[in-house]
Amino acid sequence: MPRIDNFLRLMQERGASDLHFVVGQPPCFRLSGSIDPIRYKSLSNADFDVFLGEITPKHIWQHFKDGGDADYAYECPGLARFRVNLFKQERGAGAVFRIIPTKLLTMEQLGLPDACQKIVTMERGLCLVTGPTGSGKSTTLSAIINKMNETRKLHIITIEDPIEFVHPNKQSLITQREVGASATSFAAGLRAALREDPDIVLVGEMRDLETIQLALSAAETGLLVFGTLHTNSAAKTVDRIINVFPTDEQESVRGIISDTLSCVLAQQLLKRKKGGRVAALEILFGSPAMGNIIREGKTHQLTNLIRGGKAKGMVTMDDSLERLVKEDVISAEAAYEKSIDKKEFRKRMMMLGHNVGAADEDPEETEKLMNEVLGVGKS
Repeated sequence: MPRIDNFLRLMQERGASDLHFVVGQPPCFRLSGSIDPIRYKSLSNADFDVFLGEITPKHIWQHFKDGGDADYAYECPGLARFRVNLFKQERGAGAVFRIIPTKLLTMEQLGLPDACQKIVTMERGLCLVTGPTGSGKSTTLSAIINKMNETRKLHIITIEDPIEFVHPNKQSLITQREVGASATSFAAGLRAALREDPDIVLVGEMRDLETIQLALSAAETGLLVFGTLHTNSAAKTVDRIINVFPTDEQESVRGIISDTLSCVLAQQLLKRKKGGRVAALEILFGSPAMGNIIREGKTHQLTNLIRGGKAKGMVTMDDSLERLVKEDVISAEAAYEKSIDKKEFRKRMMMLGHNVGAADEDPEETEKLMNEVLGVGKS
């Protein structure tokens, strides 16, 4: 048995999401969002080579030694699969293992809002799941794909780096390709996928201009395209896509996005008060009004559009965070840290009796906000 498996088994026993195996310090787990060191010696470069060298495929190990980083998936038999990132840092080498649940979680188990069921029946367009690294984007997408797989007869192609959740064929035919193993890049995998009679294409990460261009083109042709970005709101997501393009192309890109964008799910993970983590989601669905806002370059108005779309299942990030505070799932401080409009969110928390973010403002500003909440000075 590879020696690293002992740490991975302990990782699962403790309910950790990640194992950090970095030269110059003891191994650490991420438990409920916090880093927790293991009672073990500080790792040396020799330790790293012994533990990681015996499980990393030779071509990936060489790529890591030559280039300084590499990604792959590792399966610990009888336990779980793990996404592994190798990297070099000041003290030497490092690796992070993230557990990939062997059992696909359902949308219900993840607590996704009922509005997300609309995505399962979508036929075409661009659907983006966004959020910081480690916010659960892959888990959310896997649950949506799994539901489609159970209820629709489709050809679904995924392009991932690495493959995380393995989908068995149910009602649908699912083809999963891994960057490095069966595709040279996301763009190359996506270009090939368009010739393979797909109904749905999932692009693990839309990280460069070529991949984004191809994803938009695929959505224009009538496919349903899923992708991920590292943004925390719908407005920032649209801006990120547009700003990838040269200035002289941005107006035409706005037009394409306005016609093809079907949905944005922006999510962030927060610590639960009682342990574990919970996702706060912002949900935007495509509409003619959304298209007009994007075409006119007024993406800052998308938040107001979402607020007005509650009846259609839309919700802003700050509203989602406020609900979790009201339900006593998360602390007001944690919610404020993740909020989009800090000043407005402070007001909301003050109305609920929480004085958060005082360190970010001077005393006069805090007093002014408190007076606004209390209605002091109004006739």
